[in-house]
Amino acid sequence: MKQVYIALGSNLATPVKQLENALHTLGQLPHSQLMRVSHFYQSKPLGPQDQPDYVNAVACLTTALSPLALLDELQRIEQEQGRIRLRRWGERTLDLDILLYGDDIIQSERLTIPHYDMQNREFVIVPLYDIAPNLILPDGKKIVDLVQGFSNHEMKIRQKSTAL
Repeated sequence: MKQVYIALGSNLATPVKQLENALHTLGQLPHSQLMRVSHFYQSKPLGPQDQPDYVNAVACLTTALSPLALLDELQRIEQEQGRIRLRRWGERTLDLDILLYGDDIIQSERLTIPHYDMQNREFVIVPLYDIAPNLILPDGKKIVDLVQGFSNHEMKIRQKSTAL
């Protein structure tokens, strides 16, 4: 079993409900168990600012699924929830990204792990710190050190997930 971290984000079609539905489905994945979920944070969009704020979270699960099988499952969940992606870094009903897959480093056409820009995104690092304050990334960086760079973040906690 591998311990994996998944980023969740939504800013369309009742974002909190989108995340709750996705977490419920993550908890039902074969050979997997949902372990922890961060608070839900409201954050400004990374891309174009003419879109609604996002709701973001990070979930931890253990899984026996391979990285590509997990990616396929995440994409299936996005599609089942009516994923809409209108433009790069634009609004979307649901976005699920594998942040970490154990200590593995993966670089393929379909998948890059650790997530290529996670260390620069407060809406990833802050919720990840919520559920894994002692985490050390595969490159040796500590999440506790990375979160210091976002100590002045302006994200608002929306709520705690009811998925667990």
